[in-house]
Amino acid sequence: MAIAYLCLGANSKNRLTTVQQAVSLLSLAENIKLIRASALYETEPWGVKDQNWFLNMVVEIKTDLSAQDLLLKCLSIEKMLGRDRSREQRWGERPVDIDIIFYDNQIINTGILTVPHPRMHERAFVLVPLLELIPDFVHPVLKKSVPDLYDELDDVEEVCLYGTRGYSDD
Repeated sequence: MAIAYLCLGANSKNRLTTVQQAVSLLSLAENIKLIRASALYETEPWGVKDQNWFLNMVVEIKTDLSAQDLLLKCLSIEKMLGRDRSREQRWGERPVDIDIIFYDNQIINTGILTVPHPRMHERAFVLVPLLELIPDFVHPVLKKSVPDLYDELDDVEEVCLYGTRGYSDD
């Protein structure tokens, strides 16, 4: 069975409920076992700044699904929770997003999937929860640890534990 790390995020209505539902649907899915989850983080939007802040977290799963089948399961869960990719602005508001960050130490580059996630090393909202779960993990392409990747961030968006920012719309 493979160990995979998924980053979940939401920034439209009911962010907390949506992320919790996504975790629940993943844990109930056939061929997926939820191992552990990071804390929830409120994160400044990346890319398009003029939108609601996100709730993000990373989950560690064990699965016998291929990486491509795991992607299809993640896309299916996103759709169940109201995501319509055809109507979205790139990096804009969305009800939920589930990205495969790592799938074992595999390097995958197909027409529909790139693992490790190609921009994860540029995003504090991914690296901070990964620091919590796998601080010693070495990126199989960049050959750098998660803390080294975090230290090399150029433009660090704000990331804080959920509930400590003094604002909540959930």
